[in-house]
Amino acid sequence: MAKRPKLVVLSGSSNAPLSREICEELDVPLTPVNIERFSNENISIQITESVRRKAVFIVQSLYPHPNTMLVELMLLVDAARSASAAEICVVMPHYSYARSDKKDKPRISIAAKLFARTLEAAGADRFLTMTLHSEHVQGFFDRPIDHLLGSQVVCEFLRKRDLSNAVALFDLGQDKRAGSYAEELSLPMAVYDKRRVDDTTVEIRSIVGEIEGKDVWVFDDEIASGTSIVAIANAIRAYEPASVRVACTHGLFCGRAPEILEGAPVEEVVTTNTIDIPEDRRIPKLTILSVAPLIARAIERTAAGKSVSGLFRK
Repeated sequence: MAKRPKLVVLSGSSNAPLSREICEELDVPLTPVNIERFSNENISIQITESVRRKAVFIVQSLYPHPNTMLVELMLLVDAARSASAAEICVVMPHYSYARSDKKDKPRISIAAKLFARTLEAAGADRFLTMTLHSEHVQGFFDRPIDHLLGSQVVCEFLRKRDLSNAVALFDLGQDKRAGSYAEELSLPMAVYDKRRVDDTTVEIRSIVGEIEGKDVWVFDDEIASGTSIVAIANAIRAYEPASVRVACTHGLFCGRAPEILEGAPVEEVVTTNTIDIPEDRRIPKLTILSVAPLIARAIERTAAGKSVSGLFRK
């Protein structure tokens, strides 16, 4: 049997703390990368150690500054390919452009598909992602892709809590993803009908399910501006629940989101570290869980030529 290439991990600048955690889990050093930004806003990438005939895993979330992080990622892939890497796996804990996944208006681009193909053209052999906005985004990649679920990390944390009076509340359009949380935690379900007015404003039309007197957990894939959470929480409060808590995989917390969430009528916000949340943007009610152990196990299995499917549930 042919010997598998040695594993190395590179990191872009989007989430260096997560990259270091992943390397600690793998017990490998983080391979140094020199990322230089010039006065004309061009970016230069240099891998400062040899990756010849090695299995290269490049960790980069596309947030904050998704356009800059995307260019960094493409340059990292190209540099690894030029340096004769044996294989290149792009590890994107958060793929921000996954939200642009359908042609819902005339004459618009489907960025999720475009950038998937761009990264493949740069030289990526396979991909590892976490909690895409929609499952079908995986179909935009022609190379192998493994889709991990941040809900596993959240559920593992919540199993240690008293959920005897809890109910899981979801957006009506995410019933499939809702099932994974509710099934894993053995919770009854309720749904809300949400209509988006614009990028930061939503309207809650109705809530279906028994939430009066319950500890309501609102689950979503990401929190961006925080205004949707305020709208949902206010709608829930009209039903006089015992408490309202929120959990998501990707905590973007754009702009005034920390301030908005701190003032929102929710007792707790749980997210993961797919996004690097600076200390000055962390609020007292926020709990951040690490996805590093799950990603590290997936990298180990990929590097060994084994299936990753056993690490996550559909």
